[in-house]
Amino acid sequence: MSAHEFTLPVSDLDAGGRAFAFVVRPPWIRGALEDQGDREGPGASENPGALAVRASKSGHDIVVHGTLDATVTVSCARCLDAFAMPVHSDIRVLYVLASRMKSKGRDSEDDVPLTEEESDTFPYDGDTVVLDDLVRDELLLAIPMIPLCREACPGMSPAPGSKPKAKEDKPVDPRLAPLLELRNRGTKT
Repeated sequence: MSAHEFTLPVSDLDAGGRAFAFVVRPPWIRGALEDQGDREGPGASENPGALAVRASKSGHDIVVHGTLDATVTVSCARCLDAFAMPVHSDIRVLYVLASRMKSKGRDSEDDVPLTEEESDTFPYDGDTVVLDDLVRDELLLAIPMIPLCREACPGMSPAPGSKPKAKEDKPVDPRLAPLLELRNRGTKT
């Protein structure tokens, strides 16, 4: 098992809170998003991200809030070229002892749907709060379903040297010949 990248020691926290700053390294981003098609591309290797959080203790719970700024390399949905997409996300999360979450009837995630209050609640083991999964989720949620390198992206261009086919190169289905005749008659007048 690999070591966690973003951890908060619970023993260092109190009600007043403490600020933490982490560097979000591009190799970590690539590893965390490897199932999502993130790949080496422009801006990915030279731009480390930043995770700045403030964590405080509230009883046994840990309140974490801050910001995540990183660069993710994704493929454009139109032209398929890789491009660097900046990500900015505000983070507000409550970490609860894992044993307390299970005692509330959360033994299995399949049997009970999450309530709105529980949607930003995550478990921790008691000694450390690990933010790796949270950072990965924030990166994934920031990537649009259809990422575009730019709004006016024309899409894939034909291969160099290839000649586009004319519309008349395809033979017309004989059943549609009367419609073609009507179309041609309408354009001549």
